[in-house]
Amino acid sequence: MEEKIINAIKKPLQDSNIELVNVHFDIEDGNETLFVTIDSENGVDSDLCVEATRIVDPIIDSLNLEIENYILDVGSKGVSESEQ
Repeated sequence: MEEKIINAIKKPLQDSNIELVNVHFDIEDGNETLFVTIDSENGVDSDLCVEATRIVDPIIDSLNLEIENYILDVGSKGVSESEQ
C-alpha cells in the first residue's frame, strides 16, 4: 500500500520542490496513522508541512485505499527520526 502512495504523491511533491523521504503506516494512540516524511533544500517548516498536506491529502483520498479512517501526519525527517 505504501508503494502505491509513494508512486502517486512523489511527483506532485517534487513539482513543489518537496522531497519525499518516507511513507509508512503505523498505529499511534490507537489510530491508524499515515506518516509522510518530507525534506527540502531550504529546510522544513510548518508552512511547508501544510503545503505538502494540501498536495498529498486529495491524492490519497482518490486512491480508494482499503482503510476508511486514518490520520495524515506530514513532518520533516528530523522530527520523524526523533519520534521513532
